[in-house]
Amino acid sequence: MIPALRRPGKPCYHVEMPSLRSLKSRFPGSPAARWGKMFGLSAVIGVLTGLAASGLRYGLDFGIEHLIGRFADLGGPGVWQFSWGVLLLPTVGGLLSGLLVHYFAGRDDKHGTNQVIDAFHYRGGNLDLPGPAVKAAAAVGVISFGGSAGPEAPIAALGSAIGSKVARLLALTPHERRVMLIAGCAGGVGAVFQCPLGGALFATSVMYREPEFDGDSIVPAFVSSVLSYSTFITVMKGVGRHMLGGAGELVFAQPLELVAYALLGPLCGLFSILFYYCFRLVETRPLGRLGLPGWIAPALGGLAVGAVGCVLPQVMAGQYQFIQNAMDGTLLQMPEGVENSWWQWAALFGAVAVLKCLATALTVGSGASGGALGPSVFIGGAVGALLGAVIHAVAPDAFADVETLRRSLIPVGMAGVLAASMRTPMAAIVMVTEMTGSYGLIVPLMLVCVTAYVVGRRWGLNSAQVRSASESPAHAADLLVHTLQALRVRDVMVGNWPYRVAPSATLGELVAGARSGSRPVFAVVDREKLVGIVSLADISRVMAEPGISSLVIAADIMTPQFTSVDPDLDLYQALELFNNVGHEVLPVVAEADGSTFEGMLPRRAIHDTIRSRTSELRGHLQREHAGLIAVEQDEQLYQLMLGVSAERPQSIQRMAVPYEVVGKSIRESNFAQEYNAQVIGVLHADGRLQCPPDIDAPLQADQFLVVIMATQ
Repeated sequence: MIPALRRPGKPCYHVEMPSLRSLKSRFPGSPAARWGKMFGLSAVIGVLTGLAASGLRYGLDFGIEHLIGRFADLGGPGVWQFSWGVLLLPTVGGLLSGLLVHYFAGRDDKHGTNQVIDAFHYRGGNLDLPGPAVKAAAAVGVISFGGSAGPEAPIAALGSAIGSKVARLLALTPHERRVMLIAGCAGGVGAVFQCPLGGALFATSVMYREPEFDGDSIVPAFVSSVLSYSTFITVMKGVGRHMLGGAGELVFAQPLELVAYALLGPLCGLFSILFYYCFRLVETRPLGRLGLPGWIAPALGGLAVGAVGCVLPQVMAGQYQFIQNAMDGTLLQMPEGVENSWWQWAALFGAVAVLKCLATALTVGSGASGGALGPSVFIGGAVGALLGAVIHAVAPDAFADVETLRRSLIPVGMAGVLAASMRTPMAAIVMVTEMTGSYGLIVPLMLVCVTAYVVGRRWGLNSAQVRSASESPAHAADLLVHTLQALRVRDVMVGNWPYRVAPSATLGELVAGARSGSRPVFAVVDREKLVGIVSLADISRVMAEPGISSLVIAADIMTPQFTSVDPDLDLYQALELFNNVGHEVLPVVAEADGSTFEGMLPRRAIHDTIRSRTSELRGHLQREHAGLIAVEQDEQLYQLMLGVSAERPQSIQRMAVPYEVVGKSIRESNFAQEYNAQVIGVLHADGRLQCPPDIDAPLQADQFLVVIMATQ
């Protein structure tokens, strides 16, 4: 049967292939399209996270006022005030949290930011939404019932889960899921702390122990944080601009004050270490050894918190009224006739800071919902107040304005403990500056945060952090990916494609033009426009008919619908496209002016580019880091072992050139007979492996021989 002549618009042989336009949403070709997608998704995540933060904040305000706020003065100076409500309410909150988490939040026992960090590094950006949502709701109950925890970490985890969910719904890549995860975290922290810039910096740096940022996530984190903060302040009408009032008027003006801040930095670092050990104590002893059900341990932790709260109710504060009262002086106003002793105030602030560490560990460390991010800020404020009271008591005349210094130490201390506990010194500076409006304290903030971080960095609270991006599985392929993203299709494509034919080319001409042993893909070009492609499979389908080679033309058998790439597409996206369509070559079409044929992109060209860049990098590494030459040599030997003696690689050894054969060749020394070993390679001093060796070349003392030892 001879196939009918091709009618316009209806080819005789048609193979349905995915078009480029159907893949546009997943593989945007231009940087503007990619950035547009990131901006749009980040904005959506920011709005959703802002709404979630508003709901959490509303629940906290209502719950604290009607529950623990009815039984204790959380912002006052009172101590030793026993109340059954103070003792038992945290127990109820811990029990409810334990039951909610046990039955509805799965088995993930990580709290707050640790959840987010773990999902970023080890789960491909996947963080299921139900778990963080349940934990955020449970955290509202825990804090409202008097538990010592913060809402900031739970809302950060919930925002991250929202970002991860949006990414999964749109089938984004793992890298994009991680970016959206961080964007959600930034939105949560930026809204609930009311620090949009600080929230973005925190989310992009909290993944690492060292001061390092995830560069790919910075812009989406900024967009999400701005939209989340804007949504939050719109919904929560009446929310103040700063979480701590009165700090905006504080200014660093006396260099002598650096002495006080030089003391505050190490002190904040030491309290962050105490905070860490309190967590370790609760998590491992005694609750960790009792073998209790997961839902009962938070109740016992809550009972212990209630006992601590009867001594110092201030440790049960889930907000910052006590710190606010200490800074503006409301707390320090004593009744008439009562002596105001700064040593007594120093003892109160010190006790609050210490017991806040213990109470938070008893709450969060026992398994109750909540985070340590907010309490670390609270503890830092108490530490600053402690040092200010001590300075007032010891050297009130040493500074020009000791009262302003005392007040300034409080917001700076908040940043210090936050920087050390979370290992985020730069983010802590910005966060506290925005939270308090203390822009005039930027110099002491820098000094204290860096000092506290250096002192306490080893004992950070987030165990899931890795040292740097180089140790993160999420960044294992960064060098290769960035190399591919830096190159465009036009850099490696074959512009002068040898298999270019006109629509009128006969089947015989196509077959004659194919090289022996090749599997060509013909580009059918009409007036510089690509109108179709012809593969070997298309030709094979009609070759069985005798005498057909002169009757069938390229237009009859070509595939008019094809997947193509733009010459400005980066190689990383092109490689993703190859993996989706399963072809070995893709036509390159300039879409700006329709379908002008530019050439073909072979998959092999991308592979060759990777090998070339890897080889260049290996050379740079060996020149910059001489110690890595040994690693390269060992890898060469390993590959040689596999090829020569796969069954017994242990029989291949590396040995120094014996001194008695130095200057002689392998042939001249009769090496195989004299040493019962066969030389298969010579390792030169510069790292080159010569295999097979030149058996007539003189051997040098600085060379090594790769030999197969005869086995018994």
